[in-house]
Formats: sequence, C-alpha cells, structure tokens
Amino acid sequence: MPVREVKPTRSELLEIKKKIKFSKSGHKILKMKRDGLILEFFKILEQAKSIREKIDRDYRNAMQKIAISKAVDGQIAVQSSAFALKLHPEITLRSKNVMGLVVPQIEANSIRTPMDKRGYGVIGTSVYIDEAAKGFENLVETLIEAAEIETTMKKLLDEIEKTKRRVNALEFKVIPEYEAAETFIKMRLEEMERENTFRLKRVKQKAQANKV
Repeated sequence: MPVREVKPTRSELLEIKKKIKFSKSGHKILKMKRDGLILEFFKILEQAKSIREKIDRDYRNAMQKIAISKAVDGQIAVQSSAFALKLHPEITLRSKNVMGLVVPQIEANSIRTPMDKRGYGVIGTSVYIDEAAKGFENLVETLIEAAEIETTMKKLLDEIEKTKRRVNALEFKVIPEYEAAETFIKMRLEEMERENTFRLKRVKQKAQANKV
C-alpha cells in the first residue's frame, strides 16, 4: 500500500491499525506452521534416509538370490517360475493429514504370495527360486513404503516453501507498508491539528482586535 494512496483520516487510521493487528496475527500463525512443517520434514527425512538404505540392502539381497537360483535351476526355470505367477500386487491410495497438509497413504495387498499360489510346481523347482521370490517381495514392499515417504517429503518441502514466501511477504512487505501508512496518517493528522489550532488563534486574535 503506497503511502501516497492513503487518505489521512481518523477512520482510515483505525482501519490501518486493524490490518496491522490482523497481519501480525497471521504472520505469527504462519511462522508456527512453517516451524512445525520443518520439524515434520526432518522426521520424514530421517525415515527417507533409512528407507533408501533398506532399498539398497533389499535390492542387493534380491539380486544375489536370483543369481543363485539361476545358477542352480537355470535361466529358463527361473523365467518360467516368474511367468507362472497369477496374483499381482494391488495398490490402494488413501490420504492422511500432516500439519494441515494432505499427503498420500499407500497400502498394498497381495505382495507376498503363499507358495501354493505362485503357480509353479514345488517338485520341479529348488528352494532357491522360493528364496529369490521372497527377496523380490521384500524389495517391492520397501519400494512402496519409500514411494509414500518420498512423496510426503516432497509435498512437505513444497508447503514449507509456500509458507516461507507468505511469512516473508508479511514480514518484509505487507506489515512495513501498513506501519508506514500508519505513521504517515498520524503525522498528517498532527499537522492538520496544528494548522487548525493556528487558524483558530488567528481568528481569535482578529476578533479581539475588532472589539478594540
């Protein structure tokens, strides 16, 4: 609000004071929200670090087990066992609230398949294929968990940036402009008061002079 656009009236001064009070209240609330979001972000960040390490472990474990199963049962047997699987993971997307922010909640079903539901014969395969299947089931579970954490982290980061911009706008632009307008109106009203006082004195002096 440029000072030159402000009307130096008492009603405008009252309105500016209300806006200053409202803006400072909003600024305080947004700062609390920003700080809360930052704390939540660092909690999620720790989870993200852990889940990335777990992805690496599960991936190496799954690849090691599939390599062993290929060496024992052969490439064709492993591929046949993989294609025999009829059940596939089902993903359900829900949402949850974190500090007023809606973030995704991912649930998965049918990731772990019982041995008798895998579609391949137990007699024609070794235990190494079962171990490889379990290894990749672990990896899929971890990847789904990571997807939820990474998405939540990104949404939190975006919300933190938005809230920071609002806090800065209020702190460095809106509130200073309102306070400058308040100062201008007060100074202008005082000046007008002095002018009125001076004018009244002149009138009184003229009236007294005319009586004499």
